[in-house]
Amino acid sequence: MSEEPVKEEKTCDENCDACPSAHQCSLPKALLQKAKIDVKHVILILSGKGGVGKSMVSVNLAFALANHDRKVGLLDLDFHGPNIPKMLGIEDKRATVLGKGIEPIYAAGNLAVMSMAFLLPNTSTPVVWRGPIKMSAIRQFLNQVNWGPLDYLVVDLPPGTGDEALTIAQSAPNVRGAVIVTTPQDVAVMDAVKAAKFIGKLNVPVIGIIENMSGMICPHCGSSSDIFSRGGGKKAAEDLGVPCLGAIPLDPEMVKAGDEGRPMILQHTGSPTGKAVDAVMENLVKLVEST
Repeated sequence: MSEEPVKEEKTCDENCDACPSAHQCSLPKALLQKAKIDVKHVILILSGKGGVGKSMVSVNLAFALANHDRKVGLLDLDFHGPNIPKMLGIEDKRATVLGKGIEPIYAAGNLAVMSMAFLLPNTSTPVVWRGPIKMSAIRQFLNQVNWGPLDYLVVDLPPGTGDEALTIAQSAPNVRGAVIVTTPQDVAVMDAVKAAKFIGKLNVPVIGIIENMSGMICPHCGSSSDIFSRGGGKKAAEDLGVPCLGAIPLDPEMVKAGDEGRPMILQHTGSPTGKAVDAVMENLVKLVEST
């Protein structure tokens, strides 16, 4: 009678950051341990696909909260395309290491920013990382950056439903919800719905949906044209049973503001786009503050 092979019992040393199998681990004991960052509310900003204006929303939300006298952190987790510093006009800054901590860059007195861009030699240096390294970097950004006490941490995630969103949802404390950004086209809306369902599986509620590039403002006459259609974000919000936070038109001034490192919400131009950004951010702040 042949002996049955003895099954080797899986063990966990709780050092997930150094484990290449952490992303598929069936013993996620250490993953469930939350980072020790001192923050009251963590807000995730994500989209189903790229190019919908997610980072623009992250930047303007962070400043909107800071304008309400909140202590805010803005964490750029788009490792392969860290554009937040450029949109804030601080792309030439570099993070410094003091002891075991990393000092964030301040875009305002009460707005601290951390991005992979601050740790690279220059803006053209690519980041070639697989999932486990990203997971380790995210935990380092949470645990080793000297954020200080925060009221809010706004997290700008890369497009899609990958390791970054999964890791931050598992690792960050006090994750209050996610904001989904989409454009009106069917393909973008379809992926936005997928992103909302993905984040729901992580037990993170959807705070609301923002429809970006909802019509285009003519730079000459100021009239609006529906080059990308309109209403897709609102319909997705209705189908998901979550708030539609508003619509922001496509405006060359918005593009210019991002390129020049001047967040739209700080300009108070009184233009249709400026008013739309203000309205969306006010709606978002009200919902975020009520979470």
